[in-house]
Amino acid sequence: MIAVARMLKRRFENILAYLRHRITNAASELINAKIQWVKYTARGFRNKQNFIHAIYFHCGGFDLAPLPTK
Repeated sequence: MIAVARMLKRRFENILAYLRHRITNAASELINAKIQWVKYTARGFRNKQNFIHAIYFHCGGFDLAPLPTK
């Protein structure tokens, strides 16, 4: 119990900030995990620009399905 009380005391400002704004860093952690996955699956990139393009491609949220034809 003492360890939990100390932890709550150390993080008290963060707890209040969450209760005030209801915002977490979960979205940024998700994006970071996707970028790390892109980096891992590629096993390296020829240059930085290719890496940036891969991040935009996988994390951009674009719908790449072709449009139906008439």
